[in-house]
Amino acid sequence: MANQLSILRPSVNNLTVRIFVRAAGLEFEEDDMWGKKGTPEFLAKDPADLTPLLEEEGLPKGSLWESCAIMQYLCNKHGLDQFYPTDPGERAMTDSAMFYLIGTFYPLLARATYPALGFGQYPGEVATSDADDAMKAKAQHDAHEALAGPLEVYRVFFLADRPFIGGDRPSIADMRLAATLEFLRAVDYEFPAWTEEYMSRMEETLGEAYSEPVADVRGYVESVKSPA
Repeated sequence: MANQLSILRPSVNNLTVRIFVRAAGLEFEEDDMWGKKGTPEFLAKDPADLTPLLEEEGLPKGSLWESCAIMQYLCNKHGLDQFYPTDPGERAMTDSAMFYLIGTFYPLLARATYPALGFGQYPGEVATSDADDAMKAKAQHDAHEALAGPLEVYRVFFLADRPFIGGDRPSIADMRLAATLEFLRAVDYEFPAWTEEYMSRMEETLGEAYSEPVADVRGYVESVKSPA
């Protein structure tokens, strides 16, 4: 296949690219790396030990990780302007929405949801320290409460009077945001009404390209919320 993807099915970051390649109609093959990362073979092509990982012959080193970088590369290579606009202003808004998510929103989401999902926290977080359970619970609660701020920024700035960040159609920034929001179901987050409408609009617009891979994440979320 032209696009070989190493993925973890329960991951939001992986879900973003999985939605994208389907929506874009690109040829791809997925290899689920659950329990298989960290090997010398994998680290040789991905020293960051991260997924999603794209392997493609057009890349200078043959591989590329980070979901936003992968989507930007594939849009640029295949001229997918409908997902990543060429107009400098519109592209800047798309990039800004993704950078804001990665730099501001996602760290809060990770602190709020990773304990419930059973994912390891990043080094330096309270959850990885010698703090007692009460302090770790407080950090998780504080992150949960802080999520409302960045969400409101998306409503009033990036979306405003648009159905999507990309305008009339979802952009790669929309795919990144919608995929990320799926993880909040793990902590029964009380979504604002506009957020639920936005997520429904994404799934209705993208159809199977969204609903097929998102079923893996939703299934995992349900399994950790209702363990057998």
